[in-house]
Amino acid sequence: MTEVARDLAGTIEQPLAPLSVRSRALRGLRMIAGRDLYDLGSIVLLGILVILVLTTFRSYAITNDEWIQHRYGELIVAYYRSGFADRSLFHLYNLYLYGGLFDSVAVLLDRVVPLDVFDLRHLMSALIGVGGLGAALATARLIAGPRAGFLAGVALAVCGSWYGTMFHHTKDIPLAAAMAGAIYFLARAGRDLPRPRLRHVVGFGALTGAALGIKVLALLLVCYVPVAIALNSPAHCARAPRDAISFMAASLLRFVPALLIAYAIMIVAWPWSALAPLNPIRGLISFGDFCYDIRTVLDGHVYRMATVPRWYVPAYLLIKVPLLMLAGTALALMFAAVPVFVQEAASDRRRRDVALIAFAAFFPLLCEAIAHGPAFCGLRHFLFVLPPLAVLTGVGLDTAVARAAAWHRPVAAALLAVIAAGFSWNALTLYRLHPYEYVVYNPLVGGLAGASRLYATDYWATIMPEAVDGLEAYLAKTEPVASRDAHHVYTVAFCGERAAFLKKAKPHLHWAMVWETADFFIAPTHMNCDLNSKGRVVATVQRLGVPLGYVKDQRAMIALRHRG
Repeated sequence: MTEVARDLAGTIEQPLAPLSVRSRALRGLRMIAGRDLYDLGSIVLLGILVILVLTTFRSYAITNDEWIQHRYGELIVAYYRSGFADRSLFHLYNLYLYGGLFDSVAVLLDRVVPLDVFDLRHLMSALIGVGGLGAALATARLIAGPRAGFLAGVALAVCGSWYGTMFHHTKDIPLAAAMAGAIYFLARAGRDLPRPRLRHVVGFGALTGAALGIKVLALLLVCYVPVAIALNSPAHCARAPRDAISFMAASLLRFVPALLIAYAIMIVAWPWSALAPLNPIRGLISFGDFCYDIRTVLDGHVYRMATVPRWYVPAYLLIKVPLLMLAGTALALMFAAVPVFVQEAASDRRRRDVALIAFAAFFPLLCEAIAHGPAFCGLRHFLFVLPPLAVLTGVGLDTAVARAAAWHRPVAAALLAVIAAGFSWNALTLYRLHPYEYVVYNPLVGGLAGASRLYATDYWATIMPEAVDGLEAYLAKTEPVASRDAHHVYTVAFCGERAAFLKKAKPHLHWAMVWETADFFIAPTHMNCDLNSKGRVVATVQRLGVPLGYVKDQRAMIALRHRG
């Protein structure tokens, strides 16, 4: 690539070109010539993702929790505007247990950005998701170089559990992205212990604070600090306990500014945490005690959120992420555990970094399994482990390619071709699922077809806009406007919150609270909600040949019931 760029630079040196244009072109080509091909690929990848976000964010429906989260943001803003007098935010269900950083920023931006507030939230969340992907990419690049970074970025980009949730999981994705960025700065700081660079400490503190300002689970980042210190201890500390203690103390002291920054951001974004010093700990304990009557499904078995098996989240992780991510993660762990596979000077440094990232990926899952905490909606509350898994994927696949190249270059080329084909297949699958990318499943359960009705699919009922369009098309075909009373209305009931319906529905479609007497019933196939109605199917929302939801006409059924 370098030689080609230099050749092109030579052809530009023509006297006909204006000096300013020629000099800029030469400067640009020299910059390209000096960059690694995979670094350029990473830049292109991020650019493509930003373009996709800007062109598709309006395609995603309002989810069940968004209206209440946005209301929480409004109450936080009111709390500060009233000089702490308006304390309504502490009485909005259990929302006070969450940080409101994303929600309050969305409220403030809504006043100056000419977008529908929910479209704005989706745009913000998706761009933050791209930022989280960039953090994973940068972390993998730090550990194993440009190719590893590029592969990590691609792995996360074609992971439907990340890309599909970027647009409407407006609490989980910002949390995961902030944690991914904090882990990057922690890895950078760990390399310079016991005297990390100030910018890395500040970066870690700021992003840890941002994560805590969204959800208290980000306290995990504080646990990662001593792990990073221990992993980066000099070799002689293993034989000298006094030196080990001194190194740990000196390193911890350097992280104090980061913790102070994080605490300051947290108490501003999460007002309840500022009311008492131990409130963040109380909030964390409260999450473990949640016992709402929320149901979820795993392999066809229905559980309440508090009674799911310990392997619920790990099982969903295995079947929701691309197989290449699983393979790449396993390779990274194998290469770290058996260093003979990595014959390079940086192998020890890489093993330490991989250990830190592996801890960030698997420690939360281990805690969930041991504590037997509540869980529902598949991976939803553990999306923050996906960026570390992507980092491991990039490192593992890169090391495999490097070892193959050292043995036989054609083998390395073939391996890269297989990787490219696998990720391309994942990308094609997401394209075909759009805008329901988050319902993707890998071949371990037979893809979406094998997972349908057995596992969590469209738990946010995001089929609503397309279902309403299907209902409108049915009415236009069977009961044209010209043939019916202009003031006639149809009642519509559905599984899910009404915000998405109200945004899409025209005046002649009215929301009905009681579904048994509604003219039409809209329901996703998730948790078999569609089976609540025996009405006639008049529209189907499907992807990959798998029904995700139905629109049912209940009028004949209701008339028959009345006659009986």
